[in-house]
Amino acid sequence: MSNIPYARERNVCLCHVCSYVCAGGVHQCPRCESPVHFRKPNSQARTWAFLIAGLIFYIPANVLPVMFTTMLGNGSESTIMGGVIEFTKGGSWDIAILIFIASVVVPCIKFLVLGLLLVTCQRRSQWAKRERARLYRFIELIGYWSMLDVLVVAVVAALVQFQGLSTIEPRLGILFFGLVVVMTMFAAMSFDPRLIWDAEVEDV
Repeated sequence: MSNIPYARERNVCLCHVCSYVCAGGVHQCPRCESPVHFRKPNSQARTWAFLIAGLIFYIPANVLPVMFTTMLGNGSESTIMGGVIEFTKGGSWDIAILIFIASVVVPCIKFLVLGLLLVTCQRRSQWAKRERARLYRFIELIGYWSMLDVLVVAVVAALVQFQGLSTIEPRLGILFFGLVVVMTMFAAMSFDPRLIWDAEVEDV
């Protein structure tokens, strides 16, 4: 694998916006006029910043209530896990599993995988480079599905209010969870997966 030449060894680089192959000495894409770099500038620092911000927002997202339910004059607030438990007790296993996967499993996977990628790249590890590249593509794939929890709360609120028997209103926790999703998406977008392969060469 190390015999395959790098793009910079051929004095070319790829535009991040339109994927046009540019000459190495060019600092602006001739097609879309976007800035061109061999690697994303400050990729690891920006990814760490977004990842840490997501971790900070994840705490209030799980502690604060995400919705307020009123039924026959009785009101109650519920967190993400509280909502999962309520849907489970109500027999809605499919919605409970969907919320649990989108709100707990997916964010934790993104935190762990992005942290692993950052640490191994900073240590210039050559361990399982192909598998780590696949992990990054997996994170990109599942990143947008984290918004399912926000969508479920919105849909359930609309359906319940339509029935007229009770009301459901979003609370501050759903805002923090939305910020978690945005921060982890930005972290994945900021990370340059080519850093995984830079460990093959001595000086990059």
